[in-house]
Amino acid sequence: MAKRFLRLEDVRAASGLSRSAIYEGMADGTFPKSFPIGRRSVAWASDDIEAWQTAKLKAAGKIQEAA
Repeated sequence: MAKRFLRLEDVRAASGLSRSAIYEGMADGTFPKSFPIGRRSVAWASDDIEAWQTAKLKAAGKIQEAA
């Protein structure tokens, strides 16, 4: 279960991506999808963003898989 809900500005800060890059990634399946939290509000699960960060670091060789 997610620890926190992150709004767009938090996700931008955590990912280093622009708004358009985030939404393009969501559309092509390379970035976690947001979910509605209100009539006109969306958020991302902090666990999903952390998993995306970890995958990017592993792909860049910055961290190794746990044995």
